[in-house]
Amino acid sequence: MIHAIKISFLCLALFMAPPLSAATNERPSEELRNILTKAINSADSFGDRFDAEVWLLDMSTRLNKRIKDPIARLKFLKNVHYEANRVKLAPELILALIEVESNFERWAISRVGARGFMQIMPFWLNEIGKPDDDLFQMSTNLRMGCTILRFYIDKEKGNLARGLARYNGSLGSTRYSDKVLRSLSKRWYQR
Repeated sequence: MIHAIKISFLCLALFMAPPLSAATNERPSEELRNILTKAINSADSFGDRFDAEVWLLDMSTRLNKRIKDPIARLKFLKNVHYEANRVKLAPELILALIEVESNFERWAISRVGARGFMQIMPFWLNEIGKPDDDLFQMSTNLRMGCTILRFYIDKEKGNLARGLARYNGSLGSTRYSDKVLRSLSKRWYQR
């Protein structure tokens, strides 16, 4: 009970704090470059305090084995929720994608050089005129990853599986999309 009260207090504290200011080898189009630039330069996503507390507590419990520090975990979840909602994606989808991409390892680097939670390729920073930004910074990584994923889902006319495959650079294969969607249905959708 005391642990739940502490988590509730942390959820409330993070909810009241101001919001904290991604992903394929495919070269970006001018349209995507502009979208990312706007997203990076723009400045909370919960409609009400009760919804925030319920979601943060639920997801924090699910994530506690991967991100041990409760304050860091709640800060991460608040950022995921904000960035996902900013581009009209389910925060749970982003959690599933992060699980597959980096297993919630902030410092992850892929064999091709993708970085951070959402495994963003470094060339994106130059493409949007932000070469000094840090892809290991949570807010930068989540903002870029969510924006890129939204762009690819839209490019695929709402086809989530194809948008996910494009994000991963594996368009034409369902292996990656199936992995993300399995994670989503098994661990992240609210029960």
